[in-house]
Amino acid sequence: MTDTLAPRAAGAAPARRAASDHGASAQHGASARDVSIDAIRVVLLVAVFVLHAMMVGVSLGADGPVLENALEDQAWFGPVSWVVQIMPLFFIAGGFSSFHHWRAMRARGAGPTDYVRARLERLVRPAVALVVVVAGGLVALSLAGLPPEQVATAGFRIGQPLWFLGVYLATSALVPLMMRAHERARVLTPVTLLAAVVTVDVVRFSTVIDGIGFLNLLLVWLLVQQLGFHLADGGVDRLARRTLWGIAGGSLAFLAVLTTAGPYPVDMLVNLNPPTVCLVVLGIAQLALFQLARPAIRAWVERADASRLISAIGARAMTVYLWHLPVLILLAGLSLAANATFGLPLPEPLSLEWWASRPLWLVVAAAAVVPVTLAFARFERGGGAGASIAAPAARSTAIDAVCGVAGVAALLVFGFAPLPAVIALLLLVVSLRGSATPLRGIRGIRQLRPSQPAQPSTRQ
Repeated sequence: MTDTLAPRAAGAAPARRAASDHGASAQHGASARDVSIDAIRVVLLVAVFVLHAMMVGVSLGADGPVLENALEDQAWFGPVSWVVQIMPLFFIAGGFSSFHHWRAMRARGAGPTDYVRARLERLVRPAVALVVVVAGGLVALSLAGLPPEQVATAGFRIGQPLWFLGVYLATSALVPLMMRAHERARVLTPVTLLAAVVTVDVVRFSTVIDGIGFLNLLLVWLLVQQLGFHLADGGVDRLARRTLWGIAGGSLAFLAVLTTAGPYPVDMLVNLNPPTVCLVVLGIAQLALFQLARPAIRAWVERADASRLISAIGARAMTVYLWHLPVLILLAGLSLAANATFGLPLPEPLSLEWWASRPLWLVVAAAAVVPVTLAFARFERGGGAGASIAAPAARSTAIDAVCGVAGVAALLVFGFAPLPAVIALLLLVVSLRGSATPLRGIRGIRQLRPSQPAQPSTRQ
């Protein structure tokens, strides 16, 4: 295979084809779609929503309203996190889909830059809408007199889950490169990544410098994405069920050793920030268990005739992910307002009354997310803006990807305060429109100048 991130002189057609969304590209062949993958991604999305909804703790303290993570620092949550930490399987499913998406585009003559631009357009567009609406809403709340600390807390909480978008942008941009590595060295590639992940952990714990661990934000998820490639190319299909059970059991046993006798915390959400090798081990167990469950998942989808619903949710997955937490924060604010106006009870988080109110809270939250998703899904599905960018160069495409990741990182670190929001928005727009677009306009003007007549014609 000779594909690299080199520029192509293919014209506008591959770029227009590349601008099609992930789902449509995956339909290139029957083998490119797997209902078990589509179904599990929806299940994982629902699990993320439920987990984040359960984390919302809103109450009245001695100094006023309190918005907190209700599950944080709870000793009993550590073992539970082994079940609810589903991000490794999310990236495995993403790797599976990316494998078929890139291979289908490559078969049609598209190049790596076409693929990266398609992914940027699909992922960045809904993020731009989020920044504009959320930042504008927080400014409006500030002007309306809401205390600055509450506005800052809301902006920080909304920005927290954006780590996934930033990392997913980075890993998606590297799919052509990592696919090439996979095709040339199926075993050596993940082994090398694993060695790098372990090295980062060792250096981090030996130096007690947690910042070093954030190198694994890329390394861990690239490695987990590679597991998705192995699932997509049929390598996992060749494993016997007995072997899969052994892999799952052995991985979970090793994870128990790492978190009890080793230096890692039991809580898999703590292992997420920064990521550690524990997430890789958990991902291997999840991959084996998912492979064991795939026949049953396929049978359920067919029996329940759920493929249309799964496709509808899958086409709006990023919109649901980006908007569910702003909706939850808004509902928390409305709860405080209702408490002040109508005396709506706000039970202490984790109290018996609080647990009893969670089913109603989940129903109300889900009902609120639906119309918001329907309103903003157009930004995820549609786009003609990026489709006009033809055959971008490798360097400009790399800049676009970096700008997208940097824009998300600004929100993740600084929240949705006005200045960080403006900076993030500018970076995301550059990523979406393409950093080479202004340069093309300048070059086009320069190319037109020599064609103008140097002197007026003397003919009458």
